[in-house]
Amino acid sequence: MQRKALALLSGGLDSTLAVKVMLEQGIAVEALNFTSPFCTCTAKNAGCKSEAVRVAQEFDIPIKVMNKGVEYLEIVRRPKHGYGKGLNPCIDCRIFLLRKAKEYMAESGADFVITGEVLGQRPMSQRRDTLRVIERESGLEGLLLRPLSAKYFEPTLPEQEGWVDRSKLLAIKGRSRKEQMQLADELEVKNYPCPAGGCLLTEVSFVSKVRDVFDHTDQLDLRDFRLLKLGRHFRVGPRTKVLIGRNEAENEVLTNAMQPSEAALRWLEGGSPTGVVLGEQSDDLISVAAKILLRYTKADTGRECAVKYTVDSNERIIKVINDFDERRIEEFRI
Repeated sequence: MQRKALALLSGGLDSTLAVKVMLEQGIAVEALNFTSPFCTCTAKNAGCKSEAVRVAQEFDIPIKVMNKGVEYLEIVRRPKHGYGKGLNPCIDCRIFLLRKAKEYMAESGADFVITGEVLGQRPMSQRRDTLRVIERESGLEGLLLRPLSAKYFEPTLPEQEGWVDRSKLLAIKGRSRKEQMQLADELEVKNYPCPAGGCLLTEVSFVSKVRDVFDHTDQLDLRDFRLLKLGRHFRVGPRTKVLIGRNEAENEVLTNAMQPSEAALRWLEGGSPTGVVLGEQSDDLISVAAKILLRYTKADTGRECAVKYTVDSNERIIKVINDFDERRIEEFRI
């Protein structure tokens, strides 16, 4: 009877190798990929999802793509096991993903779960003690196989039952990728453009934007976090934020992402980025938003400028003085 593994596949080198090692042993594999607004793994303008799909197609295995959803955002806001150097809740994130994998096991018909985790590779989530915590709290004790570091752990049920040949599993640990790259050559795994992956929650400049959403939002929405990758962000009121596009492509995306009652701002007298006002609006707040917008145009300092203010296809022209210098702008920048 052929056994089946459910693989957490990011599309990076480690998870790709874990899948390949199982396939080499005759194990059927189905991939599970999770998307979130915080992924930095890109290749040829494609995100992690696309890279995982490419790997699955190359290996001719089925793949299911899941969005981590609002439930995950709440975990990021209040992680049980704390943060890493930024707002990265690495331990809670792994537990969350593996719990979802366990839920999907019955539907997929999988006998066990595999990951590309390597002992000691990441300081927060891949220490021996935290790996045990992750396995226990995910409910996958005995059913979670880490093929790349398997020989550093007690045999799992798939190894004990002979579904998997333990002698063909690996003993890789640490942060170097030399062994993985050598294994990739041996297994003829090529085109792995994202060997280490990445998470925006570890980046200081991005973390401030995430904190701002948490601090000013009661009910979290995935859209708010997707928008964090676009434009310049300014907080002009407790419930009001302004986004300014950095180029025409961002102007278009921001405009298309607008929801009813949100406002768009454009300077009428020359080239202008698009400004989008999210949240509560008042004349004073819109005036501030317009002055921030003008800072990114060629409008003369100190002159009165005409700015088009559009809400739900209703347009009006407002007049504001272009008198915000860089110091004033920085007071509002997130």
